Amino acid sequence: MRILILPGDGIGPEVMQEAKRVLEACAARFRLDFSFSEAIVGGAAIDALQTPLPSGTLHQALAADAVLLGAVGGPKWDDPLAAVRPEQAVLALRKELRLFANLRPVRVFPELLEAAPLRPELLRGVDLVVVRELTGGIYFGKPSERRQGADGREAVDTLLYTELEIARLMRNAFELARQRRKKLTSVDKANILSSSRLWREVAHEVRRDYPDVAYEDVLVDAMAMHLLRRPRDFDVIATENLFGDILTDEASMLAGSMGLLPSASIGTERNSLGCLRGMYEPIHGSAPDIAGHDRANPLAAILSAALLLRHSYTHPEAAEAIEGAVAGVLADGYRTVDIAQPGMRTVGCGEMGALVTQRLAR
Repeated sequence: MRILILPGDGIGPEVMQEAKRVLEACAARFRLDFSFSEAIVGGAAIDALQTPLPSGTLHQALAADAVLLGAVGGPKWDDPLAAVRPEQAVLALRKELRLFANLRPVRVFPELLEAAPLRPELLRGVDLVVVRELTGGIYFGKPSERRQGADGREAVDTLLYTELEIARLMRNAFELARQRRKKLTSVDKANILSSSRLWREVAHEVRRDYPDVAYEDVLVDAMAMHLLRRPRDFDVIATENLFGDILTDEASMLAGSMGLLPSASIGTERNSLGCLRGMYEPIHGSAPDIAGHDRANPLAAILSAALLLRHSYTHPEAAEAIEGAVAGVLADGYRTVDIAQPGMRTVGCGEMGALVTQRLAR
């Protein structure tokens, strides 16, 4: 299996190093055949080649069976007037690799109930997945520009969805719900937005093919409240690009930290193994304030590697071994600073990765 690692910026190289270490331990334990390559992306690529996604990096991504991405961006490149920005690389990779569905699982580890800002009784048993549409919506609509108008500066972004984009995302979400607890919640803003009214209409058409899955529509503002009031009620949540981006950051607080949440971006393209091609990344950003200080939490990156094994290699046993190793290390009381509680041992990024690797080897 050919895995391309894109460390990116900030803490990206640190957490990717630990994810790679865990995959190597899995390869040894389960006799898996991995080959790794690495390329630059994001701010690092802008500095080196004046583009966030060099053609060589894109070609390697297209040739890989799966991509592991760290994080991109940081204050150095955070100029709103800049024509070239690190985040453009991620959007372009999703588009070029045809990765239209982003799976973001949110699981609350029992050992971390006290680490989250919500009451433990609300969080116990939370296990949901947000399926976010990735290649449509306001992030890709045209025109998207600043311009001079009659009243001075103005800006426009276009929110566009097609029937095809909505239907394929909803089918993906329904199929996932069938594998889980057979409950799907579709999130939109159909009382205001024309795009959301189309979303709901198409969702209801797709729903007819899945009579075994319980279905509900929820407005996005209500969903933001329900995620905090009754998160255990949800199984699979399907939504458009912008809403999914916001809701999953909110949902990270259910788990206790963004440093715990992985993601898988997939489509329908197959890799050389006949599995789904995908890009796997922690949902957190580049955290430049702690980069290089061994303070990052590598668990989201490590759990992203588990998703890679589940979707792009079809090796659920190895994926479950990684997830079990992470749970075991947390049960032993080890914590990075973002999830540290009184009386728990605080470790750095490297030591946390080593602990997970050691449990895998055992």
